[in-house]
Amino acid sequence: MSERPWIGNEAGPEKKKHAPATARNRDAIADVLRDVLPETGTVLEIASGSGEHAIHFAEVFPALRWQPSDPDPACLASIAAWSAESGRANIAPPLELDAASADWPVERADAILCINMIHISPWAATEGLMAGAGRLLAPGVPLYLYGPYRVEGRETAPSNLQFDRWLKERDPAWGLRRLEAVAEEAERHDLRLVRVADMPANNLSLIFVRA
Repeated sequence: MSERPWIGNEAGPEKKKHAPATARNRDAIADVLRDVLPETGTVLEIASGSGEHAIHFAEVFPALRWQPSDPDPACLASIAAWSAESGRANIAPPLELDAASADWPVERADAILCINMIHISPWAATEGLMAGAGRLLAPGVPLYLYGPYRVEGRETAPSNLQFDRWLKERDPAWGLRRLEAVAEEAERHDLRLVRVADMPANNLSLIFVRA
């Protein structure tokens, strides 16, 4: 069952914030990433939230440089706090980056990750994500997405339907996206869906590669 989303600016006054779902999904995500990420280079994470995923993946993949980002100042502060506590040298300072913006403060990446953003943001964020990935990524370089989706020809789990209703009640611009619509938007920017992996709690991993 997909959980209600963790939202940075609602997560309390403490600087170092905690997203409970991170501890439950990070190992399953890392198992997929082992077959997706390059051996070395820079991984740009879009919508890093609390920063806990970036810290965990920096430990699991120490040869990679992790570049977290988020548009929320509270999240940026949390990422910086977790990073400082970890002491890891392969985590870059977080960037203020809005996926929907046409102007990203980064020129290239050797992979892009985006975890649990698409369903808790307007569709413009997905459009911006794909446009940005199309600009930054070289041919053959991956874009990894994680979260709940609707899939044509597959029955949506009742828990995900309930989750979708909750999201839309909170913000009509939010909600579970059709996998096919996400893939079509990606194709507009020369990003090809090459793998869909079932994940725990009715989530999916989507792997796109720049054509």
